[in-house]
Amino acid sequence: MRRTFIALAAAAALTLTACSSDAETAEETTAAEGETVTLTVGASPVPHADILAFIDENLAAEAGIDLEIVEYSDYVLPNRNLDSGELDANFFQHVPYFDVQVEENGFEFEHGEGIHIEPYAVYSDSLESLDELEDGAKVSLVNDPSNQARALWLLEDNGLITVDSSVENPTIYDITDNPKNLEFVEVEAPNLPRTLDQVAISIINGNFALEGGLVPSEDAIAIESGEDNPYANILAWRTDSDKADAIQTLEELLHSQEVADFITDTYPNGEVVPAF
Repeated sequence: MRRTFIALAAAAALTLTACSSDAETAEETTAAEGETVTLTVGASPVPHADILAFIDENLAAEAGIDLEIVEYSDYVLPNRNLDSGELDANFFQHVPYFDVQVEENGFEFEHGEGIHIEPYAVYSDSLESLDELEDGAKVSLVNDPSNQARALWLLEDNGLITVDSSVENPTIYDITDNPKNLEFVEVEAPNLPRTLDQVAISIINGNFALEGGLVPSEDAIAIESGEDNPYANILAWRTDSDKADAIQTLEELLHSQEVADFITDTYPNGEVVPAF
């Protein structure tokens, strides 16, 4: 079952400011106990909730679990609601973001192995190449530190800026060279596609690009490499969860061949790539 959680942050007006496991293994884990365990899992709509819905509709029953999927439109509430016990697990974040959130908030969470990668890419409504960027051009990017670092590294890889290599998660304040005098505009991640008519370029994460009708392989003018990419998305849960066995079953299903095939069939243009 899917339901949508409308985050207050996403409802606000937009403003700009300067394959190892397979399903059969998982099915034996929980179903053997003879009862169905319901897991409430928070997820971003695309592709996370879609992947969970595929599992719920095709694999979960035989594995002895039932998924209640709660969709979130931001990056903050899924971890808060996991911490408060409103969720049993969440599936929306990559490990660098998870690590920052645990350190900053003291969450007692664990996470599984990487499931998929959503490539970061540069989009523009007015340019066909980064070579066309003019001096002083506006660039919109996400406002949370771990994801902002990823956006900045993509710009650095394309020779537009240099960031301080000694900083683990650099922000716009750690840019050491900006030869084009780019002006950076920090925005909540879900709103980035809506800024394209106000900036020269925007660096957008794969899931929000998809929700905004953008296809990285077709619409992006620069895209990050998937090779050895540390930003694989993961399932997270509370360390003291009383549904550990069911969560482990879900973790195994998320790494099944069936899920890998679903991802590649659903996103044939590389918008989402299995990480196992």
